[in-house]
Amino acid sequence: MAHGLTLITTIAAALGLALVCGYVAARAKLPPLVGYLIAGIMIGPATPGFVADLELSAQLAEIGVMLLMFGVGLHFSLDDLLAVRRIALPGALGQIAVATLLGVAVAQFWGWNIASGVVFGLALSVASTVVLLKALEARGILETVNGRIAVGWLVVEDLVMVVVLVLLPPLALLLAGDASGSLSASICATISLIVACSAGVA
Repeated sequence: MAHGLTLITTIAAALGLALVCGYVAARAKLPPLVGYLIAGIMIGPATPGFVADLELSAQLAEIGVMLLMFGVGLHFSLDDLLAVRRIALPGALGQIAVATLLGVAVAQFWGWNIASGVVFGLALSVASTVVLLKALEARGILETVNGRIAVGWLVVEDLVMVVVLVLLPPLALLLAGDASGSLSASICATISLIVACSAGVA
């Protein structure tokens, strides 16, 4: 009977290389995350040697992100977000707006269209919650006031990106010239729901 070992080899190669590269990075006084990124590059299609199954790796990556975000949820609650909302909410929204506008300006300089510039700017406007959470935890400032404000700021960014991901498909169609009534109504309904939820939090 034939046995498929793709899952096992992918996980073994990823974890094994992550362990080695993470250890080397730590010995070099670098964050272990740097080693993990190098391990991912080493088993990717852009480098010679063993190449992990790309489709399977993408699915495992999605599971990893879900587990990491679950870990973030264990460190932060809605009450914590409400406690720092007067700083985190306007601060995060302002940062996203400014960074997005700067991204659009750079994209225009490169000759991109507005839609591509907005997506580029939004991608630049958010930071990795998990990475910064680990950095704050390593420095022992996660439970301080500044640490809670930083995590609240990052959580607001994540919530905004969820909204952006919901709105991007209909907005892409709208920018492409599909201005149908149902599409516009769907966008308006989504925006109304977002505004109502934001008002409730504020």
